[in-house]
Amino acid sequence: MARRAVDQELSRERIMEAARHLFITKGYRGISMRSIGQHLGYSHGSLYYHFKEKAELFYAIVVKDFESLTHLCQQVTKRTPAEGLTKAEQLMLEFIKYGLEHPHQYEIMFMLRDEEILAYCRNEQTKCFNMFESIVRSFLQEERHPLESNPSLPLSMFLGMHGFISYYIQDRLTFEEIKPAAVAHVKMLSHSTYRLTS
Repeated sequence: MARRAVDQELSRERIMEAARHLFITKGYRGISMRSIGQHLGYSHGSLYYHFKEKAELFYAIVVKDFESLTHLCQQVTKRTPAEGLTKAEQLMLEFIKYGLEHPHQYEIMFMLRDEEILAYCRNEQTKCFNMFESIVRSFLQEERHPLESNPSLPLSMFLGMHGFISYYIQDRLTFEEIKPAAVAHVKMLSHSTYRLTS
């Protein structure tokens, strides 16, 4: 009966949201299951109904966030791009929007540098990039991009997006505030590749 009550009051989602914030603000090593429980107003034992250890909790957060980003990218493939944008540009713009609208998630996914937790992120990062590369290549082929067969092009685009997000995420600006700069950036990433062939 007590366990059922705890499960109803303290959901996995609530624990993950609190832990995500603490991982960002205090670092992976700086928090414990006890401190997460204290932050939520529960004993740390309550958390063990959902997660056996801190590492399992962290990995659950990483997987959920990457699943969310993957779903977003897959949805872009089913939509007509906004006027003036190619499909590849729309994909990059949506990726940037995700990063700026979900700064805590993005920092967990791509910007933490603690060696102890990089292993939890690397596999998901690789799967995310492979998905991005596959979608981009299909768009470039469809659009008859002159560099569609260039093996480094998707990575260059990915790094360009990540650099833009990393720069603006520090200021906690909304996507709408920097949308003109984001549009100009994805167009530069796309159009500069055309100039390489001229």
